[in-house]
Amino acid sequence: MDAHVIDNPAAKRFELAIGGTVAVAYYKIESDRFVLLHTEVPQEFSGQGIGTKLAEGVFEHLHAAGRRVIAKCPFMARFASRHPEYAKMLDG
Repeated sequence: MDAHVIDNPAAKRFELAIGGTVAVAYYKIESDRFVLLHTEVPQEFSGQGIGTKLAEGVFEHLHAAGRRVIAKCPFMARFASRHPEYAKMLDG
């Protein structure tokens, strides 16, 4: 597995490659804030920490860019609430 999360702005999603497939976190941009909408991990990788690796990569990417975040995705909201360094990035 490639543990590197990339931003795919054309598809408006962050991607984490897992073998021949990807885990994704969809977003939109509103008023210069990233709105995290939905996270998908392929079923065969459920329970293996892939979602957590994806979330960490997304928040690290956005933190490095100095971006503010609205976490409408329940998974991303829970992840951020458990990590104070990311929770401070949240708006709304």
